[in-house]
Amino acid sequence: MTYIGIDISKDTFVVAYSPDKKSKTKTFKNTTKGIHEFIRTISKEKHHCVMEATGNYSALLVYLLSEAGITTSLENPLKVKNFARAMLSTVKTDEIDARLIALYGEKMNPAPYKLRSDAILTLKQKRTVIRQLKKQLIATRNLKGSMEALPFFDAKCKRSVEKTIAFLEKQIKDLEEDLANLACSEYKKQMDLLTSIKGIGVTLAAALIMATGGFTYFDNAKQLTRYLGLSPTYQQSGTSV
Repeated sequence: MTYIGIDISKDTFVVAYSPDKKSKTKTFKNTTKGIHEFIRTISKEKHHCVMEATGNYSALLVYLLSEAGITTSLENPLKVKNFARAMLSTVKTDEIDARLIALYGEKMNPAPYKLRSDAILTLKQKRTVIRQLKKQLIATRNLKGSMEALPFFDAKCKRSVEKTIAFLEKQIKDLEEDLANLACSEYKKQMDLLTSIKGIGVTLAAALIMATGGFTYFDNAKQLTRYLGLSPTYQQSGTSV
């Protein structure tokens, strides 16, 4: 299996087909067309793509690679950064980073990424939009409060602000209902079990479903607690604890 390193940015991604310093790299556009062009240059039987998790920038690439049956690993950037330090890498360019990621794959043999289901992706999108709308709602309410503290508040401006607040409140309510309904329909068993626990409502239960893929991303409770940052760590060196 040949490891391919990919360094991703918003508009493009650089591909290193080999970790060899003298090997050539190729740049593709980070679009559906550009990704399909890249996929035509590799084989699902011979290649394993490795890249850093870069949020939305890597989402389309990971999705289309997985749909094409290409083995793909999505690694924590901190792990790759620490690997670069261990290799005493001091120069940083997109091409060098891509080769370094290819070398990381070759040496570390990272586990294949499990593509999130469409339901999980939809739930996460709804949650992201809800969060942003809530931020806008808070900002607009603060604006209304600050304007009301002035000697006078222009009637037209006031109506505009109040309409915006009402619109945001309705959008948030509708999306929260959609999120809850989708979570309950796609993950009914998990939602029923979670909400049966005192203190866990629909919102928290849905968040746990999204974080764990319906509790399919982890093999045991220990892995889950470490992922959530709830597992204590023990550090001791010499006489220091």
